[in-house]
Amino acid sequence: MKYSRRLLVNGALAFAALALGVPSSNAQTPGKKYRFGFSQVTTLEPWRVQFNKDMRAEAAKHPEVELIIADAGDRTDKQVADMDNFITQKMDVIFISPKESAGLTGVVEKATKAGIPVFVLDRNVDGKAFTQYIGGDNVAIGRAAGKYVVEVLGGPGKAQGNLIEIWGNQGVQAAHDRHNGVFESVGKEKGITLLNERVDIDWKQDKAYEYMKTMLRRFPKIDVVYAQNDPMAYGAYLAAKDLGREKQIKFIGADALPQEGATWVLNGELAATFLYPTPGAEGIRQALKMLKGEKIPPSVTLETEGVFKENAKAFIASH
Repeated sequence: MKYSRRLLVNGALAFAALALGVPSSNAQTPGKKYRFGFSQVTTLEPWRVQFNKDMRAEAAKHPEVELIIADAGDRTDKQVADMDNFITQKMDVIFISPKESAGLTGVVEKATKAGIPVFVLDRNVDGKAFTQYIGGDNVAIGRAAGKYVVEVLGGPGKAQGNLIEIWGNQGVQAAHDRHNGVFESVGKEKGITLLNERVDIDWKQDKAYEYMKTMLRRFPKIDVVYAQNDPMAYGAYLAAKDLGREKQIKFIGADALPQEGATWVLNGELAATFLYPTPGAEGIRQALKMLKGEKIPPSVTLETEGVFKENAKAFIASH
């Protein structure tokens, strides 16, 4: 009789809990945990540091997500090994921001064939063997920078001046996109002369500094330096400053980190920079949508904006 009464009492409590919208202890099921692996090309560049920070902050909002970040040390072979390790561990999702396109295409395809969704962030790989690409529009960034170059040199049809372009890495599609975007408008201006050949500076400030010293020795008149990221633009500025020529040249970059490019614009060291948003937080959100059964697009494009002396302070405050 006591046993039957206990069953009745437990049943009544469970019914009451359900009626109130509170699950009974017997109805609870442990939440699904997801392991996300991220192969980051390097953590030496400040933009990459911010990238990781933004990604970790978004992952922390989702207790069901365990995020593991592997630093490839700016080496393709290490990044391939990191990806292989994630495949072996059977991650629920793999993110990769490749050092260069061709060298990482094979291992991305390998992960996809293993049944692991792969999200490619920032720099793309060849082919379509991945779940989604997320990144800024590098052509749009270059296009905006190119229009600005033309304006500071006199405007469409009237622009006159000598230009130095500082490349990141020709093995990365982003570098070609930023170049092509700039020359959509610059290439139409017969009065603009590109002084230098393509030389990989690998996105590094110190290398840009040394390269710019060479350019300054070779060319007595340089009007604009367009660098494919802000650290290279700033390295070029410092080289010109050391020779007392910084006021003769407009320095233009891209990425617009608040503590870097945007601050350098505010200080008058760069003339302009163009925002390249980090894609990691959006990657986490998109992956979770997919895992919940929602349909996601094959690519997500993050928008850019220009940062100039007049809006730099407000930009920094809002970011």
